[in-house]
Amino acid sequence: MRGPPDDRPLADLLDFGVVNLDKPPGPSAHQVAGWVRDMAGVDRAAHAGTLDPKVTGCLPVLLGDATRLAQVFLEGTKEYVAVLELHGPAPSDLDAVVAEFESDVYQKPPRKSAVSRRLRSRRIHTLDVLEVEDRRALLRIRCESGTYIRKLCHDLGLALGTGAHMGHLRRTATDPFDDTDLVNLHDLADALAFAEEGDETAIREVVSPAERALTHLPRLTVAPSAAAQIAEGAPVYAPGVVDGEGVAGVDRGTLVACFTPDDAVVCLGTLVGDPAAESGEVVSLERVLI
Repeated sequence: MRGPPDDRPLADLLDFGVVNLDKPPGPSAHQVAGWVRDMAGVDRAAHAGTLDPKVTGCLPVLLGDATRLAQVFLEGTKEYVAVLELHGPAPSDLDAVVAEFESDVYQKPPRKSAVSRRLRSRRIHTLDVLEVEDRRALLRIRCESGTYIRKLCHDLGLALGTGAHMGHLRRTATDPFDDTDLVNLHDLADALAFAEEGDETAIREVVSPAERALTHLPRLTVAPSAAAQIAEGAPVYAPGVVDGEGVAGVDRGTLVACFTPDDAVVCLGTLVGDPAAESGEVVSLERVLI
């Protein structure tokens, strides 16, 4: 089993870590993840949520065994800053029209999308106009994962009566990461170079234990003996739960993370039972991480 996240040897950190990367414009998210994989010397890496080549910003990259955590980003909230390029002068009711889009919106994925082009609903949690200049409006959008911002900008233009398209787009957050501690590729390269010379300070600031990607999920703590059984494929049973307060009030069917008492993640799974019960299955396994 892995030890406490903050005390792991560098090799273990790199093989089960996450980099909160600031994606540059130009390469695809897949290309960037490949560069990080090769730079870190691990066998695989995965990005948390696709960004188009021109889009910049928050792109968490999972290293090594941490790639098995990629599913936790499928349902999280995303935040973007976008330039809305209006095709005419900004109308006086711009703020009011934009506010009407803080709701469920219906979108069909674009033709180039890898997913099925079926009409689907996505939630826009907040949509704020930060600044307006000539025919440009700067927007902050906090939305459900899978929202197409380009389509949203097009629909805003129709509602405003001017027409519009998306200009520059930057992702500022993807739960639980945001843009307060982004790392660029140069930072990562420098930190790895220092680590090769024996100074691990910078690399431990740039690469976080993979557990950081789970801080937004409900959590259970299981006994080390239960963790050993889970590693062999056993579900999480109530007698092995040490602390279940992290799932109090959580609905059945919710994705949860299970940890050992020293904060090392054990597995991801679906909550199916009461952790306070004397017996019975509490979590049905989806990903074993030890």
